[in-house]
Amino acid sequence: MTTRQSKPNGASAAPALIESPNADREHVLDVFRHWGYLEADLDPLGFLPSAPYSELQIDSSFAEEARAFYCGTVGAEFMHISDPERRRWIQDHMEVPQASVDQKRALDQLIRADLFEQVLQQRYLGSKRFSLEGVTGLIPLIDEILDGAGQHGAVELLMGMSHRGRLNVITHIAKRAPEEVFAGFEDVDPRSVLGGGDVKYHMGATGQYVTKSGASIHIHMVSNPSHLEAVDPVTLGRARAKQDRDGENGQQKFLPLLVHGDGALAGQGIFAEVLNYADLPGYTVGGTIHVIVNNLIGFTTVPRELHSSRFAAQIARRQNIPIFHVNGEDVDAVIRVARMALEYRYKFNSDLVVDLIGYRRHGHSEVDDPTITQPLLYKAIKDHAPLWEIYARDIGGEDAATQAQQIKGEFEAAQKKAVAIKKKPLLRDLPGYWSNFVGGRYKPEYQISTGLAADELREITKQLTAYPENFHIHPKVKKLLEQRAEMGSGKRPVDYGMAEALAFGSLVKAGIPVRLTGQDSRRGTFNQRHSVLLDVENEQEYVPLKHITPDQAQCEIYNSTLSEAGVLGFEYGYSRDYPEALVLWEAQFGDFVNVAQAVIDQFIAAGEAKWSLLSGVVMLLPHGYEGQGPEHSSARIERFLQLAAADNMQICQPSNAAQYFHLLRRQALRKWRKPLVVFTPKSMLRHPDASSPIEDFSKERFQRVLPDAEIQNANRILICTGKIGHELQGERKKRKDTSTAIVFVEQLYPFPEAELIAELEKHPAAHEIVWVQEEPANMGAMNFMLPRLRHIAKDRSVLSVKRSASPSPATGSAKAHEVEQKTLLTLAFTR
Repeated sequence: MTTRQSKPNGASAAPALIESPNADREHVLDVFRHWGYLEADLDPLGFLPSAPYSELQIDSSFAEEARAFYCGTVGAEFMHISDPERRRWIQDHMEVPQASVDQKRALDQLIRADLFEQVLQQRYLGSKRFSLEGVTGLIPLIDEILDGAGQHGAVELLMGMSHRGRLNVITHIAKRAPEEVFAGFEDVDPRSVLGGGDVKYHMGATGQYVTKSGASIHIHMVSNPSHLEAVDPVTLGRARAKQDRDGENGQQKFLPLLVHGDGALAGQGIFAEVLNYADLPGYTVGGTIHVIVNNLIGFTTVPRELHSSRFAAQIARRQNIPIFHVNGEDVDAVIRVARMALEYRYKFNSDLVVDLIGYRRHGHSEVDDPTITQPLLYKAIKDHAPLWEIYARDIGGEDAATQAQQIKGEFEAAQKKAVAIKKKPLLRDLPGYWSNFVGGRYKPEYQISTGLAADELREITKQLTAYPENFHIHPKVKKLLEQRAEMGSGKRPVDYGMAEALAFGSLVKAGIPVRLTGQDSRRGTFNQRHSVLLDVENEQEYVPLKHITPDQAQCEIYNSTLSEAGVLGFEYGYSRDYPEALVLWEAQFGDFVNVAQAVIDQFIAAGEAKWSLLSGVVMLLPHGYEGQGPEHSSARIERFLQLAAADNMQICQPSNAAQYFHLLRRQALRKWRKPLVVFTPKSMLRHPDASSPIEDFSKERFQRVLPDAEIQNANRILICTGKIGHELQGERKKRKDTSTAIVFVEQLYPFPEAELIAELEKHPAAHEIVWVQEEPANMGAMNFMLPRLRHIAKDRSVLSVKRSASPSPATGSAKAHEVEQKTLLTLAFTR
């Protein structure tokens, strides 16, 4: 046997031969298992540079066989997987002759995929559609995945994908009528979508797909923004929710499929976050099939400018998962890889990647001219036949041209029907569990009672503070539980941690599931939660919230990865398919929420306006100026208020423990489903001023505005939200001021106008109203509150006290913070 060594930098000139007489078949195969993908024939147009690898240049009778297995139109990267059983499984499936496929079915799908795009191009020239031409093998690939999934008992495929080929997949996989899709290109009454709606290639769609084996599988394509890959965690969150609803067999029944672009996959960090969720208890979905629609180009950018690795897919090598590269124009190989991928997912409950390599026939959005930036590539593409024609020649499909004419006629007829169809979103068949919930503007009839009787609070407290007899609890945690037992019985004021536990306990007792995730959320960043008790001798866990009553709902509290965007996207997705659950995500510090800004902007704030999709996800964002510096002070209240419109979300800052309790219960119990942003305390979590008597937990409901119960007919009113209010009360007490009222705004949005008017009317002698905040003038709620306060104040003067405008939220000096805070308090009481 001889081996060749390539020239430096992968040069393809003939290398020298080196004798290796002791090789055998297994050794040769093992070499190709490791490196065969580097010389696989993967690019239909031949523009992907070859990478001859020295180890593969073997002069052996076994080399030809090994090359056929690993250097054909399928290249497999799997030898990095640590589990020998998984490697052996892939070997067994790669090192066999290719099984026969239903070529007639595949040809029909390819013709339909290509002709659909051609009709769109002819009828709507100049319109963006993000054509699938060049990678139409995606349709038979998904068809094969669905067929295998149906045989494993799957009932639904959840798909997240970006624009490329989306309309094609909606038509041929989600099975929406072509005229519905064509209607999206027709004119629409602008009055029907003013301020809302979305472009056609972002809309979600659902439908029913019948596989070649006769299984009926529901298709759910998730709505997505232009922020490529942002839909990934949302899709997985939705899949996890459906799996959790179904129970033990959920992972078999609900299969997630993510379709990526090559440029976005390599470039967007959120994909790496999602890959990391595969085996984590709080986020696993039993394996996700990732398919890269690989055009070997991103807009105008070529692969060597997109990723440092040879393939975009190689970012996935950080995980113990296989990558199957496949030439998109070997349709039989594409179908073979699809079946292998599906079976691997169900065998090992593992993620995997299919890298479907093709090209992009037109510019990025059909209105772009790619010959300017890639003249040679597009010269080759211009002369390259559509895939269905190539495949028809390969399999001897003599009637393919006639079949194509017939299919084109069907699409043209559908296009004519589209003119008369009223444009509407494609997603319409909402699951039954949404029937009890509503969106839109808030109505008074949505108000509900959230208080609990003292007896029930004591009963829940008993379970929250109990643990098994032989459980070796940490002394500090034991003391905490003893204090909480006193809180629940009325012997001690209730702090935020206990208030939250009472809220969660009451909800699971009532049959409402609770799911909370976040960085260090099981204990709590500020040592306030302790939802999971650990035996100090064996680290066994005990979760009191799972032992409230025998027939209670599930309570799941997970520490998340060190991630914001991916985790928040996941929880938003989860809330979409578990609307009756209280689904919460907690930031370690509220300051870090800006890492997830795209998820907030595109899904949480705008999801209802763009896609008519509701969510009740809760964001817990620790906020407060306490001298901890620019990154541990502000959850950016101003950004959420800027996004607030048309009652799209609720923005609250409960100033005491009982208010927090009522707010959480209100979110779970009422049918109005809107995202809830809660600015939670840090230093006030256990502060006496923010703790509440147990009697307050029996009050009727959350108060959107907390009045001043101490001062009657004040001559000056300070209005604020959050921690600064308690500091103002302390300053007033120190000054022995009996003429200044302090009013807490607990709900900033929707704006509590009626309640604030009522408070102002209680103090007719007050001619000066002052908004007080800790944040700089260009941050916080000031710019939201002042015009609204002036509107309701009528002829009264409305002033403000705040820090000076600043590019940074807070000072990095604890001493400077203390000086600033004292100045704020002094100014607030200066007339």
